[in-house]
Order: sequence, then structure tokens, then C-alpha cells
Amino acid sequence: MADQRRPGRGRVARALLARCGNVFWGQARTGLVALAAMGAALCAAPEAKAQIGGSRYAAIVVDASTGREILAINADEPRYPASLTKMMTLYLAFEAMQQGRLSPTTRIPVSRHAAGQQPSKLGLRAGSTITVRDAVLALITKSANDAAAALGERLGGSEVQFGRVMTRKARELGMRSTSFRNASGLPDAQQVTTARDMAILSRALHRDFPGRYDWFSIRSFNYNGQTIHGHNRVLTEYDGADGLKTGYINASGFNIATSAERDGRRIVAVVFGGATSRERDDHVMALLDRGFSAGPGRNSDMMTASVSPRLIATANAAPMAAPALSPPPMARPVASRTARPVSARGNWGVQVGAFTDRQIATRAASSAAKSLGAARVERVKVKGVWYYRAQVMGLSAGAARNLCDARRGPCMVLQP
Repeated sequence: MADQRRPGRGRVARALLARCGNVFWGQARTGLVALAAMGAALCAAPEAKAQIGGSRYAAIVVDASTGREILAINADEPRYPASLTKMMTLYLAFEAMQQGRLSPTTRIPVSRHAAGQQPSKLGLRAGSTITVRDAVLALITKSANDAAAALGERLGGSEVQFGRVMTRKARELGMRSTSFRNASGLPDAQQVTTARDMAILSRALHRDFPGRYDWFSIRSFNYNGQTIHGHNRVLTEYDGADGLKTGYINASGFNIATSAERDGRRIVAVVFGGATSRERDDHVMALLDRGFSAGPGRNSDMMTASVSPRLIATANAAPMAAPALSPPPMARPVASRTARPVSARGNWGVQVGAFTDRQIATRAASSAAKSLGAARVERVKVKGVWYYRAQVMGLSAGAARNLCDARRGPCMVLQP
């Protein structure tokens, strides 16, 4: 992971940090409806706390083969990529190997600049060398910033120049709202991206380098007599997961871009702004569940879950100011959907969010319930943190499914 220093001050940094304001609930990307103020304590804080549903949160789920969007929340809002930046460094390294400019055994020099990068790092010494293979695996597993800088200097001449190469490649791939400044993701106020752009990059890595993509599923490797272990828990906890990258800096919260394949179908999910790695991982696994439950060719917001589903916090933050980059893509209109009639009562339900604030959970449950069922807030403790699940109960199976199918925001069906 990149280190935890805050980025330098500046217009973009001020736009991305310390957001004080309303939490929003409702449609993703367009037509957001104000739900509730976060409260005076948040406004007094110098920097908004990262958490799923907070002001740094963004997410997107897409079908990898078609690019079809299944879910998007704040997907076009600017975010700090942290070590997700290394995905572009790896793309360019794979491209150089594909073109014959590098090979896995090519030894690349380690400059004083590369050796001096902040942790996480391998501890490379200035004047030494490292093979391309070891550098790539160090990025994937340990998220080593010194190895990333060494790769960037080898590919771009200098890390500054490599940042320009990265940004040009991003534009070629259709990442219209991303600007790179270094190879690692260490804090830089001008290094920003979006969840949508990182989904584009995730798909490109699988599409363009099928012979190298399986490196993302490597969980450890040996380097200089030591075993270097990875820290991507999704690889071990989610059936079918085979990549890609985690990231964290103080300014971003915990980020992840991940991909999984089941029965020949691949889903990509990207999450920004988790408060902890555990919160982030649980959330992205729930989003992968949603992607697979939607089914090919179906833009469904319904996900069927067990009695104890993974937590999904779904409050949207007020949109952040766009950075000084090329104009962001226009939001595509979302086709309206008419819910099928729901009237029958039963012992099914839906969950529309899990929040650390009871008041927000109560309003979310009431807003979703309307006249269809009974709003309920369930208090649960996960990894020492209390959450409030916003639910609508007393529905028939069909009513629960129809309610989720009609929503544009996240929603899980709760079986009795």
C-alpha cells in the first residue's frame, strides 16, 4: 500500500478532503435526494472520516466481458487512487513485456529516488537491481513503493515522466477522468481517478494480458530468501476471485479493485473509501454477489442474501468538486423502471443499508418502506463496531424481490 501521509494542500486537495455536509440517499449518479445531515461533530472535524457510505465512498460493478454497468454510486466523482495506481504501472510493464522491451528476467536498476520511497516497500538498496518479475510480484503482493518507482523509472526515464506516460495510456483506454503523477500511488493532490476509470483499467488488464493476468492471484513469492506475503483477503475469502489490487492512504480510505469469475462470467467491482480493510472487503464481496445475482443482460439491483447478509452501507455523499482535469464524461441517463405491483404480506424482507448512525439508518428504512412493509433497524456488532441495518420487513417473497428490482440503490432480499 502507499503510505499514509496526507496530500499537499491545493485546490484539488481542498475539494477532495474535509467534506462537511449532507449524506444523500437514493439514485446513484443522478437524481440524488437529500436524506440527512451528518451532524455538527462531522462538520467540526478537519477531515471527513472514511467509511462505506461516507464522503469518500464510491463504487461500481460491471460485467467484465460487456462493460455493462450493474451498479454505480458516485462512480464519476474524483477520488484518490492510492495503490490502485500500481495497476497502471503493471499495465505498462505487461505491455513492455508483450512488445519485447522487457522480459520477466530483465534486471532493472534501483535509483536513490526509488530506494527512498516511503513504505510499504521491499527495502531495495540504491545501486542494486531487481528483476521485472520480482518487481511486478512485489507490487501485486506487498504493494512495494520502491519497486514501483524502479519500474516507473525504467519505463519512463524518470518517475515524473512516467506519470505522463501513465496518464496518456489512461486516455487511450478511455479513462477520461484520471491523472497520474507517480508509479506507486503515494499522495499527490493532482493524482486522482474515479471508480468508473478503475473499472475500465481492471477490464483492460484482463482483456489485454490474458497470459499475465493470473499473476494477480499470486498470494506470496520468494525474494532474497524471504517469503513476501500478500494482504488481499478477497482472494482467499471469495469464491472465484482472482485479482486485482488494494490501496490505502489517509486521504482516500481503504480502496479495492477486484474481479471474480464464476461459470464463465466475470464481474469487476471497485470500492473507494472504506474505514477499514475489513469493511471494504466485506462490502466489495457483497457487490460481487450483486453482480453475479443480476444475471447476464439484466440491470437488476436485486440481490438475494441469507438471514445474516454481508453488510452493505449505501448512503451517497454529496458530490465532490471535480478536479482540474479534462471534462468528466457526461452521466448517461438511467432508464426509468416501473415496479411490478406489490401488495402481499409475508415474512420476507429487504435490507437497504448498514450504517454506523442509527438516525440515518432509521430514515433509510422508512424511506424504503413507504406503505409496502414495516421499517426496522437492527443493531449488530461486527469486528467491534456497531452497525444499524436498515430493513423493510413483512413482505411476501414477490414483494421483496419487486421492491429491490425497482430500486436504483443497493438492496438485498432477506429470506425467512
